[in-house]
Amino acid sequence: MFIILWMAFLFLWSIPLLSVESVLGRGTRHGTVGSFVALLGARHAWMGAFVAITTTGILCYYAVVTGWCMKYFTGSLLGAIGGDTGVEYWHAFAGSGQAVLFHLAAVALCCVIVLAGVRAGIEASAKVFIPALGLILLYCAAKALTLPGAGAGVSYLFGFDPADFLRPRVYLEALSQSAWSTGAGWGLLLTYSVYARPREHVVENAFIMGLANNTASLLAALAVIPTVFALLPVETAVEVATTAGENSTGMTFIWIPRLLGEGEGGRVMLTLFFLALVLAALSSMISMVEMAVRNLLDIGMGRTAATLAVSAFIGVVGIPSALRPGFFDNQDWVWGLGLIVNGLLFCVAVSIYGFEKFRKEMVEERGSGDMHLPRWFGTLIRYVVPAQFALLIGWWFWRSSGWAERWWDPLGTFSIGSVLAQWGAALLLALWLGPKLARRLR
Repeated sequence: MFIILWMAFLFLWSIPLLSVESVLGRGTRHGTVGSFVALLGARHAWMGAFVAITTTGILCYYAVVTGWCMKYFTGSLLGAIGGDTGVEYWHAFAGSGQAVLFHLAAVALCCVIVLAGVRAGIEASAKVFIPALGLILLYCAAKALTLPGAGAGVSYLFGFDPADFLRPRVYLEALSQSAWSTGAGWGLLLTYSVYARPREHVVENAFIMGLANNTASLLAALAVIPTVFALLPVETAVEVATTAGENSTGMTFIWIPRLLGEGEGGRVMLTLFFLALVLAALSSMISMVEMAVRNLLDIGMGRTAATLAVSAFIGVVGIPSALRPGFFDNQDWVWGLGLIVNGLLFCVAVSIYGFEKFRKEMVEERGSGDMHLPRWFGTLIRYVVPAQFALLIGWWFWRSSGWAERWWDPLGTFSIGSVLAQWGAALLLALWLGPKLARRLR
């Protein structure tokens, strides 16, 4: 049931936003700030700046996650993790100086790739990372499905309960997963579309990107969930798969090393699993770094200076997330929800400009080279996506009021007050920074 709804929201939320991003990047040849300025004028530069700030906020703690993946990949290569060492290994590493070092290593690696440029760095790395990731996921999924007892995991993953159609939470969780896993509204596809070749199929690329993301997610689920059910009693496996907190976080960094380290051929599977995570994390991180760099290139800064500035910023700002798990959780909560706001801003921009005008001038007249946006697409952008935004934000704030007694506390880890305080700071920064960047656009 969840997977059916998750796929449905790919077409109701993610692909519409990815399509708008593709068209904007290809049509304006600017990053997030410049695209909003080109579409609506300088007084709306704050919208593009807010998108950039939110995604950069995600980038600062995502670099920490990438460092975790790199640490566990090296640990699996050296045979340092597996079996009963999972919990001890994680607690010795998380929040330590090593976590900071691997965070900085991830930043440095992305910096080198982005410094090489779009063709020689980003595109060349993608030609290696993406096929390798696909092959590893295929192998791991196939291997997991051959384990005795894996069928219980498959049944759990694809289980269908008609009663779920009457549970609003299932809909909202499926929408949340689609919104966050595809990166719709982050400005990433917009940034890559700036470099699209003439007549490149930018709208079609939005469909391909969304479908490819969901395919990779399904393969990853087939690699993990059947493994958990094959190597644990069913009751324990269900608890590991559904319990929030350390079991949820530890699915990757505690349970998978423990389970794979005990199985036949588990060492190879463990190494490939974390290699896949490294490739996936680096691919996402590179796109976020380039998003920030592109905005600096638009105001005349050179690629070297822009990349070094962005890398230094995320390297320093990400350190608290590497050292303090509570701070990491807060940043994930605040900016993870912030990207939902980003999606709304793209819809508002197209609505202000006028969807018919957007469809004609940005898609048809500027020669995107592929399918046109149908008229009913405007209904999704103007009404359906904003309605989903309202439901998502309302639901997550309602859940937060249950997690935190002091829901208004601006210093609470999962409080509404913390979200609104940091969004407010980001909005003020965007309102101040947007016009300055708009005046310097090349």
